[in-house]
Amino acid sequence: MRLYDLQRWRRLSKRFLVLNPMCAMCEDDGRITVATVVDHTIPHKGNIRLFFDENNLKPLCKYCHDSHKAAQERSGKVRGCDENGRPLDPNHPWNTDDDA
Repeated sequence: MRLYDLQRWRRLSKRFLVLNPMCAMCEDDGRITVATVVDHTIPHKGNIRLFFDENNLKPLCKYCHDSHKAAQERSGKVRGCDENGRPLDPNHPWNTDDDA
């Protein structure tokens, strides 16, 4: 069964983009871009419950989905930094609590 071909997914993703029209990654970088792809925050790997969980979805533009998000999934690391230069990856050594 191909989950992306199901009518249930097509309805859900269409409704999700209507309610969340801007790319989340672009917004994080201060840009305004229309979202055209519904992405799974946690890869579903065939898990139907996770696949249809609206809390596991985020809106992305095609560029972010095909470049930044794809690279992040391949490497397992979140690229980039915030406005203060601190890495976005929560597992980066700068973001670990060494005071414990």
